[in-house]
Amino acid sequence: MYNNGMRSLRKYCYIAFVSAALLPWNATAVNHEALTARLFVQNKNTNAVERMLVQTLQSIKEGRLQQALDYVDQLLTISPNFALAHLIHGDLLSAKARILNNFGDANAADSTRIQDFKEEAEIRIRNYFDRNRGLTQPNMLVELSEKQSHVLFVDTARSRLYVYEKGEGDVLRYVADYYVTIGKNGIGKKDQGDKRTPIGVYFASRKLNRPLPDLYGDAAYPLNYPNEIDSYERKTGSGIWIHGTPRDTYSRPPRASDGCVVLSNPDMQALQAILQVGNTPVVIGVNFQWVTPESLRQQTRTKADLKSAIEDWRKDWAAQNTAAYLSHYTNDFFYAEGDLSKWASYKRQIQANKPKVSVHLSDVSMFTYPNANRPMVVVDFEQEYTSAALRNVMKKRQYWVQENGEWKILYEGSA
Repeated sequence: MYNNGMRSLRKYCYIAFVSAALLPWNATAVNHEALTARLFVQNKNTNAVERMLVQTLQSIKEGRLQQALDYVDQLLTISPNFALAHLIHGDLLSAKARILNNFGDANAADSTRIQDFKEEAEIRIRNYFDRNRGLTQPNMLVELSEKQSHVLFVDTARSRLYVYEKGEGDVLRYVADYYVTIGKNGIGKKDQGDKRTPIGVYFASRKLNRPLPDLYGDAAYPLNYPNEIDSYERKTGSGIWIHGTPRDTYSRPPRASDGCVVLSNPDMQALQAILQVGNTPVVIGVNFQWVTPESLRQQTRTKADLKSAIEDWRKDWAAQNTAAYLSHYTNDFFYAEGDLSKWASYKRQIQANKPKVSVHLSDVSMFTYPNANRPMVVVDFEQEYTSAALRNVMKKRQYWVQENGEWKILYEGSA
């Protein structure tokens, strides 16, 4: 009876590991013990909870019941509210007494919940071993401003949040990554209450200080959804946050939130120093591609082209060359008060007498807008405008898009 139960558990774990394309495992553990140990050492940056989970499943796959029980017992000592670990623990104990046909058979009353646990286990395994594939950073144009030290990337397909910090020469340096939960109905938020997570570039404000229901865990950081593109596309809804889990819950299934990005409370605490600064860029996308030497060279060229376009726009504005200045805007340009026609009329009026002005830009940041239907980059900067009658300093945001190989402005407004 015990052997039959263990065979079923080992079969599930084998399928989970292979389906995640982890390693060319075979049916014996002898040839892989040294390699497994090396992988666990390489993944030392992973939090202890996830590492022990993978070690538990690996031990089950290799048929080492007692070692698996030891690992899961340690895991539950660290995180007694980790429901997935309780499920595995129950399966291990039940396998001694009766035949288990599938993962979670010991608690098979709620098939939907069991499926959620299976998906969480598979995603955690896949991402754990992804670190051994030489992942660098998402293949996106990114430049942090002088005041920004970190950027967060949320890959909804991987249920993963990646943390990068600004290194020397504006090169991004990997810091950590964490399992996350996204919306019950997936991604592509459009409507209020659709329980989907939005895709785009957002900025997290500081922690909410008001009392919140236990659902939101130890902390909540609002994102600026809907952003300017969302509003233009008439997307509705609000209250998209990065937040924790209830006190009695370590983690939630991959798709379980009302649209928010949810992390475990320990992971939220690890991010607190980064998020509490405020205005932290959060790029939410699907299936990020990882940068290669060639794509990095291409991104460098693209960034140089965009910077050149921004500088030409600044110069044409400072020179009060209205025709050249307006040529930097797309035909479908929009701003808070209207479209290109209204913008052009306003600019022609105030530039008619060609007053002497100066325009200075500083603290520039750039972020590729993920999964857009055309190349798009969100550009923020501090703008100082000076004329004989006015001196104005403001934070400005522009969305630049590529049209026929040229960078043009789709949106402009205060940030």
